[in-house]
Amino acid sequence: MEDNGRIIKTEYSEEMQKSFIDYAMSVIIARALPDVRDGLKPVQRRTLYDMYELGIRYDRPYRKSARIVGDTMGKYHPHGDSSIYDALVVMSQDFKKGMPLIDGHGNFGNIEGDGAAAMRYTEARLQKVTQEAFLADLDKDVVDFMPNFDETEKEPTVLPAKIPNFLVNGSEGIAVGMTTSTPPHNLSEVIDAVKAYMQDETISTRELMRYIKGPDFPTGGIVTNKDELLEIYETGTGKIKVRGKVEFEKLKGGKTNVVITEIPYPMIGMNIAKFLQDVAALSETKKTLDIVDISNQSSKEGIRIVIELKKDADPENFVNLLYKKTRLEDTFGVNMLAICDGRPETMGLKAILKASVDFQFQVATRKYTNLLAHEMEKKEIQEGLIKACNVIDLIIEILRGSKDRAMAKACLTEGKIDGIKFKTKESKIMATQLMFTEKQANAILDMRLYKLIGLEIEALINEHEETMANIYRYEDILERRDSMAQVIMNELDEYKKAYGRKRRTAIENAEEAVYKEKEVEETEVVFLMDRFGYAKTVETAVYERNKEAADAENRFVFTCKNTGKVCLFTDTGQLHTIKVMDLPFGKFRDKGTPIDNVSNFNSEKENIVYITSQTELNLRQVIFVTAHANCKLVDGGEFDVSKRTVAATKLEEGDKIVSVMSVLEQKNIILQTKEGFFLRFLLEEIPEKKKGAIGVRGMKLGPKDAVEKVYYTQNGIETSVEYKDKKLILNNLKAAKRDTKGTKIRV
Repeated sequence: MEDNGRIIKTEYSEEMQKSFIDYAMSVIIARALPDVRDGLKPVQRRTLYDMYELGIRYDRPYRKSARIVGDTMGKYHPHGDSSIYDALVVMSQDFKKGMPLIDGHGNFGNIEGDGAAAMRYTEARLQKVTQEAFLADLDKDVVDFMPNFDETEKEPTVLPAKIPNFLVNGSEGIAVGMTTSTPPHNLSEVIDAVKAYMQDETISTRELMRYIKGPDFPTGGIVTNKDELLEIYETGTGKIKVRGKVEFEKLKGGKTNVVITEIPYPMIGMNIAKFLQDVAALSETKKTLDIVDISNQSSKEGIRIVIELKKDADPENFVNLLYKKTRLEDTFGVNMLAICDGRPETMGLKAILKASVDFQFQVATRKYTNLLAHEMEKKEIQEGLIKACNVIDLIIEILRGSKDRAMAKACLTEGKIDGIKFKTKESKIMATQLMFTEKQANAILDMRLYKLIGLEIEALINEHEETMANIYRYEDILERRDSMAQVIMNELDEYKKAYGRKRRTAIENAEEAVYKEKEVEETEVVFLMDRFGYAKTVETAVYERNKEAADAENRFVFTCKNTGKVCLFTDTGQLHTIKVMDLPFGKFRDKGTPIDNVSNFNSEKENIVYITSQTELNLRQVIFVTAHANCKLVDGGEFDVSKRTVAATKLEEGDKIVSVMSVLEQKNIILQTKEGFFLRFLLEEIPEKKKGAIGVRGMKLGPKDAVEKVYYTQNGIETSVEYKDKKLILNNLKAAKRDTKGTKIRV
């Protein structure tokens, strides 16, 4: 490492540790976490202060966001324009903030996840509450200022926020090794809690919750774990369960619409679209058959998501399904982490209120100390002017007799009369007795003649009386904590009256949603899958009417229970199970659905060898034959599994399954290899093994040969296949023993 031309040797790990800690602390303190005093991150604070400096007040015209962003970046926040604009946008969104701090004009995004327009199109100005409660007293030296990044400007270290913004607007941020996540709260409730704390600092968190019922999300909704909130507010961490608000609309014909009018706070943004997709998926995957239609009718007036249900549907049961399977019930993770006294700290409700109140007293002390000093200065000048009015003739004589301002000033402040010409001896004696202060003398010398009018003198006396009243009031506020507390509480009452609103989020203890699935009447259906992998089920009567076409057009055809499962064996040795209810059920000519869509089967990596119902498997043995000629019988009950995918057998390296078949009435098995060898032997020669076994060798193979096809025959029934364009009767093949070479067929 080089320092001023000198090479300094240092341990690499130590340098990395120091650099990482410096970086982490920079992110934690100066970027990602809010200050508990004003509830703002640095980028938010700088943006609001810059708007204040630019004069973009609530009662003045909007200004382009690009101007605000550019000025903020150039003066205070040199971290890129996107972070500043994003902060500005969020502070203007009433669906994210309980109390927006910026008044946005133009497209500032919406609750459904559409982003804001580019900063060159949008305009903004401060909200009235921001100007009054966050920025109003910056000219009274109430907070410390620090140099900006290039030391050409000054910026406040914290804004003199008069309300606990950390609670009202909440905060979310990701630092290094820590995150903050504070829900928004109701302004009126927070102000009531602050006043309660100021009146009794020993108040408990439980008592504070008489005022702050819980979070108040701008999206409304229902908090369902009321009893857990006390622990969350005591520790500063926990999980809040939030549900959307649902209403039922009765329609003609006995149908019901489920209408979602409020969504959980975590659903704002793109999660609304995800919710609609999840609801549609419930219907597609047959988790529910109650949905007729779903539409998003949300507008500027509010959220309105309408789900139309079938006539015989149970709306309440359906809503419970939405709570369990979608984000209509979600969790808001609470971690009330903020910068307190220069370091990150997870704070409970009482600690947050204490920090806010302490800050209010600090700000008020500095404010009224400054105001008192200003009034004392006014008092000094007013008393000087009043005194001067009483001897105005003498002062005029002094001014007319002086050669310059300095001579007159010296006479007024010190009684020096050297060089001054007086009309009378009495005036000269009186002049030596003058003892005005420096400020009083300057005020007298700067005084205009119209101030000598009677009404003006009377106004000066009234102003002096007002100044004295202010001094008495300010001294009382500074000397008595109760007086200062009353002033702070009066201000809070004004903010509550002007900006308070009713609670939007309901707080209750709700039972866990329980969805009762409708009992399906068990019937027998026919499974059909064509050579392209499209599968469906049809009624047995439909199959019987179309039996010839069904058998000819489909690769797999078998009967199964509609409440059962289908077992799919692949050449890679995997078993995929599919619920029959997940398959489309309908007309014979319906296309069906790709088998990949309803199972873990991947057609790009594996091939289907055999499909049958799990009910059938449970009653039979299953024959496995691989390309390496390994054979085994497995009890079908071993494949009655709950997992969607399991290993059906164990394979040697480079091996694959050629045939899987349920044992029915087969007596003989015939193995055919690539080089044209056929081996016929009795099925009873194959031993039964566990599904995890490789099996026994069924046929001796040449170095490059492999089993290609497997056939089965029954005694007394002729079975023939086409081999090299000629008919081959399998029953006529010479019977042999397992694990022999077989016979090569030449045609």
